[in-house]
Amino acid sequence: MVEKTKGRKEEVVSREYNINLHKRLHGWYVKHLHLCLFAFVFIASIWLRILERQLVEIIDTFKKKAPKAIKEIRKFAQKAMGTTDVRVDVKLNKHIWSRGIRSVPRRIRVRIARKRNDDEDAKEELYSLVTVAEIPPEGLKGLGTKIIEDDE
Repeated sequence: MVEKTKGRKEEVVSREYNINLHKRLHGWYVKHLHLCLFAFVFIASIWLRILERQLVEIIDTFKKKAPKAIKEIRKFAQKAMGTTDVRVDVKLNKHIWSRGIRSVPRRIRVRIARKRNDDEDAKEELYSLVTVAEIPPEGLKGLGTKIIEDDE
């Protein structure tokens, strides 16, 4: 009889990742600008109303960059660790919001730890905790995914 082993997604592990937030947030508000320019060129008679409406949407989406970045970090952690329960640390949240709602950092180094859920009535056995990692003085370039051996 073949003995079943734990799957990779069921291990308790910590890893450090670089997340390119610029790539994940890019084009999120620019697409409205393209619609705006298209309307300006081809529909000259009603261009003022459309232009005004689209510019309001562009300003509104600028005001959603930091919350969108947090959602993208959650999505990245779900995909990397295979858990739907993702918890974002307060320090990471403050780091994302440190330059305001519109000026989100382009890249960020995070540590994602898959941990056991001690709560008895939890839906899932494991959860992921995302914290901000220390950025070396030479920068993020050349740093890949790093597995952290001893977390505690």
